Amino acid sequence: MTTEVVKSHLVVAQNASGRNMNVPIYRMKGARPGPTVYIQSSIHGAEVQGNVVIYHLIQRLKNMDICGEIILVPNCNPIGTNIKAGEYTLGRFDPVNGTNWNRGYFYDKGSVETFANTVTPEESIAGIKQRFRQHLTNAINEKLAEPWGLGLAQQLNLKLQQLAVNADYVLDLHNGPVSTRHIYIPEYAKDSAALFNIPHCIFIPNIFAGALDEATFCPWWTLQEHVKSRLDRDVSFDVEAFTLEMGSQEVINFSEGAIDAASIISYLNAKGAFYQCDVKPESMQRIGVNLRDYKTLFTDWGGMVEYLAKPGHAITKGQPLAQILNIDDLDNNNGSKLLNAPCDLIPILHFPSASVLSGTQLYKVFTNYYSIT
Repeated sequence: MTTEVVKSHLVVAQNASGRNMNVPIYRMKGARPGPTVYIQSSIHGAEVQGNVVIYHLIQRLKNMDICGEIILVPNCNPIGTNIKAGEYTLGRFDPVNGTNWNRGYFYDKGSVETFANTVTPEESIAGIKQRFRQHLTNAINEKLAEPWGLGLAQQLNLKLQQLAVNADYVLDLHNGPVSTRHIYIPEYAKDSAALFNIPHCIFIPNIFAGALDEATFCPWWTLQEHVKSRLDRDVSFDVEAFTLEMGSQEVINFSEGAIDAASIISYLNAKGAFYQCDVKPESMQRIGVNLRDYKTLFTDWGGMVEYLAKPGHAITKGQPLAQILNIDDLDNNNGSKLLNAPCDLIPILHFPSASVLSGTQLYKVFTNYYSIT
């Protein structure tokens, strides 16, 4: 069968000339009931690989029997994508206000707890979900209508969050600087780690730091815990959200994009998004780490760096991570030195440039990691 693609556009900002900046929204709805899925890419302007993944998803989904609805929003931040300095895309922060484009989504824990107090012992899961989604929608709309206005990044985030608020499964596609594939997974959804073909999994607690995945799962997680505590009632709302990091920024790779599209389809198939689909997750080694053990290695020096440890490859304590060149000491033994691993670790990503200032986030690494397969 063929699934129709319905395309529309959302105005997310206006430039200084007063012209609208739009993002495309692709909706694919099946004839059978099923979950609602929301997928976006490129909230950070340099993180472009997710757009190729969405391209491959659309091409495949057109020929699949979808249950429910899948909403795809590629290049969801056209402002960030167009902030260039020479050959580099400086699309991580709003250049006017300095705000991280991925930190302006909305979550109010107190409001969720107030709603939780209205849940009755006999209310159905479907009824709770319907009421709570309306509650979240109203809260986002009210925030967008703030009479004093909002910064550009938060306006953009809230408009995207309006699209995602009714979704059962939310996927936010990202890239690291120089990175291997990894995924952020809420601790309550640990079992879903094995449904993606992603080898490195970071399990995160119910703490909101402003990102879309957190803005999606924190309300439902908090509601679930509050209902259990108040009513002694175990409830599961089956709402999940993830940040998928699919390699390095500033590049696209069509063949790698096809691999990640298949990975997403395997997850969605396990969640009932397709009828008679045989795509399953691959049998592979998956490594897990708790967020507290996902460490950042900062430098206490500046210099020129050769990165010796490759993202995704395990390093034992004492092995070299990088070799540093000190321009002021080229005539003596301090002209070059090695930076060694402080413990056993797996580098996940590293700084993209060879020119490094003191205090730079040089590597982000797994420590105290473990197998989850």
